Amino acid sequence: MSKVCDICGKSAQTGNHRSHALNATKRKFYPNLQKMRAEIDGKVKTVRVCTSCLKGNKVKKVV
Repeated sequence: MSKVCDICGKSAQTGNHRSHALNATKRKFYPNLQKMRAEIDGKVKTVRVCTSCLKGNKVKKVV
């Protein structure tokens, strides 16, 4: 399953691991995704949403 927010499309970014000797090896920064039930187009679906979308009320939770 891809690590992409279903609401805003936020996905992994690339960067480097840096050792004390400043050696650079590739790594990825993943968004903080949470699996939740949300109402989308009047239907209840399970979606993967980043926490910035949850905090910004871009999703309607189903309790």
